[in-house]
Amino acid sequence: MSSAQGTGAQEGTLVTFCYEANDSCYRTSHPFGVQLAIYLACALGTLVTVVGNLLVIIVVSHFKALHTPTNLLLLSLALADLLLGLTVLPFSTIRSVESCWYFGDDFCRLHTFLDTLLCLTSIFHLCFISIDRHCAICHPLLYPTKFTQRVACLYIGVGWAVPMAYTSLFLYAKAIEEGLGRFLQEVPCVGSCQLLFNKLWGWLNFPVFFFPCLIMIVLYVKIFTVAKRQARLINNTNRSIGSQLHVGASKRERKAAKTLGVAVGVYLLCWLPFTIDTMVDSLLDFITPPVLFDILIWFAYFNSACNPLIYVFSYRWFRKAVKLLLTHGIFCSRTSTVDLYQE
Repeated sequence: MSSAQGTGAQEGTLVTFCYEANDSCYRTSHPFGVQLAIYLACALGTLVTVVGNLLVIIVVSHFKALHTPTNLLLLSLALADLLLGLTVLPFSTIRSVESCWYFGDDFCRLHTFLDTLLCLTSIFHLCFISIDRHCAICHPLLYPTKFTQRVACLYIGVGWAVPMAYTSLFLYAKAIEEGLGRFLQEVPCVGSCQLLFNKLWGWLNFPVFFFPCLIMIVLYVKIFTVAKRQARLINNTNRSIGSQLHVGASKRERKAAKTLGVAVGVYLLCWLPFTIDTMVDSLLDFITPPVLFDILIWFAYFNSACNPLIYVFSYRWFRKAVKLLLTHGIFCSRTSTVDLYQE
């Protein structure tokens, strides 16, 4: 998400400007090799985000066996991450390399809107998926009746509507913008894509991003505890057919616990550095160097590239689905009814 980036030129560097104007932002000049490397790294991250999430959408949509409430959440999550890769990351790449915004004020606001909306939507969906997994593992008998497709659609609606309302309120509500304008100590320079409420942006975003993470951590601890307890019971009773059925269930629970644990860890790694920096930086008049800010924000973006790897690529049914699509094609109707869960 947009944040104010320092506009002072460092001593000993070539001073250039984004625009030929007295109030233009300073432009960071990189050697050609460094520019090329940054472009390639950002382009690779964007490509992984787009291809990975597009593959998830195609697989879940094509195979009827995957039309489950859980996979509806995965599908909506992949859509949010795909849109982020298509609409936000290309322009963020140019801003990161050139250290200037060349696309105008109106598109700056739209870009910030899409950036915030899609990142928040992705995070909300990760939280809802952890709730789904908690219900499936801790309450397996009630899960089929408690988490239906209707409930999944409700979660999806909330996961899009709440970020939409929150982002629209602070980006397009004139009263909010005028009321928060007094927190701005100086007028943003031309070419920075800064918005008037940046002084409070870090503090406003911190609970919005951290609270879903806290929910995921609490649920993961409960899932891990339940899976460990069930595994211990299975080791003590391994004599009947029923116990063999429980062994299979325990493996699935440990797999889900491990997957969710990795997701929480990656989420923390990607988002907390950026969120904390934005909050602290707003108190210190944005002293974070632009290069460091770009690294932190791309770490946050990287979470959208990791989501398909964490939630889908680790499952055998997904690898089987991809293999079927590569060998028979997307438009083969025979493959849509294949039971991907069959060994």
